[in-house]
Amino acid sequence: MTSPRLFSETLVLVRGAGDLASGVAARLWRAGFSLVMTELPRPVLVRRTVALGEAVRARQVQVEELIARRAGTIEESADLLAEGIIPILVDPAGESIPILMPTVVIDGRMAKRTLDTHLNDAPLVIALGPGFTAGQDVHAVIETNRGHNLGRALWRGSAEPNTGTPGLVAGKSAERVLRVPIAGRVVGRRPIGARVVAGETLATVEPEVGPPAEVTAPFDGTLRGLIADDVLVPAGFKIGDVDARAIAEHCFTMSDKALAVGGGALEAILTWLNRRAD
Repeated sequence: MTSPRLFSETLVLVRGAGDLASGVAARLWRAGFSLVMTELPRPVLVRRTVALGEAVRARQVQVEELIARRAGTIEESADLLAEGIIPILVDPAGESIPILMPTVVIDGRMAKRTLDTHLNDAPLVIALGPGFTAGQDVHAVIETNRGHNLGRALWRGSAEPNTGTPGLVAGKSAERVLRVPIAGRVVGRRPIGARVVAGETLATVEPEVGPPAEVTAPFDGTLRGLIADDVLVPAGFKIGDVDARAIAEHCFTMSDKALAVGGGALEAILTWLNRRAD
């Protein structure tokens, strides 16, 4: 007979299931918490191979040992939890929150601004990154900016403001991000994890009118992320990124940043639970 998980009666609802939110899910799931995640009906995910939200498109995905599956109903999500599977609900408006009544709500959508998450959504409400003020919009904020404070749980104030410039990875910053030169439909030409060389075509963008445009590798490395085919995007939209470290396994496992942010969320929940026990 399998022993119950230590925190299985504490339900955490994570809004958003991109790569950072999935890092949070990994930390909490491994620690024993019950999890439900929500996503958009058509999520645009760059790091698809490490984003549990890819289950909306693929129905079921596995990232490391975590398995996630799209749940059609709230009732189905309960069945999936009983099977040890993380349910992904298509619920952009958070309509499941008052029905599920989670102990913790985590806004992991990385919108970098306050949307529709509020202090009264759950006994403990946490947000990732900038756009929220702890003690005002949510109870705690987790720092997501690379640097000295990455992963810190803040109970007062806000995370560092969005600079608009990606953090350094192997000496590369803004140049590692792939953006489309024109609006159109994206078609991938290389798979995630592939070794690429500078100037190589990684994707094409097909506009409604006119010739397609190419998106090329900015330097040698591995293709770390690329959005799914046939997504319509505006000009300048981020569709992928290249990793100069050129380690293919990194494309299929949680990043150091995602796990650091997840560790901050886990710390915030345990801190709150301990305070309640005093």
